[in-house]
Amino acid sequence: IQLYPDIRIEGENYPPTTINKYLGNFFSYFKLLAIALVVSGQNPFAMLGLETPRAWTWTQENKIFSCLMTFFLSNMLETHFLSTSAFEITLNDVPIWSKLQSGYVPNIQEIFQILDNHIKMNQVDKISFPSL
Repeated sequence: IQLYPDIRIEGENYPPTTINKYLGNFFSYFKLLAIALVVSGQNPFAMLGLETPRAWTWTQENKIFSCLMTFFLSNMLETHFLSTSAFEITLNDVPIWSKLQSGYVPNIQEIFQILDNHIKMNQVDKISFPSL
């Protein structure tokens, strides 16, 4: 900010693909439903006329551990589907860096060098090619 006082910096989340968004939301709701069923002691398999799996019986005998395990595993899956790992830099609505394309995040010195180059190029363009 001190080097480039005229540059406005904004951050936002890069949107996941539509299918990943739906999968992430599914795991978010699944987590809440599964924990509610475990805590309440309700057997959804008996309600559906199905034989109760041994895993469900185990969750009822180990409610705290199974709720924690459900919470952490569901959060892991939800985060996996909603995270894009994007790091995109634009200057005056022109993309100048993309982690999605390059595969890595530049260090701070590289970012400054990229910004310097683009700012200098824009200044040269304005001086060399005046609009008529």
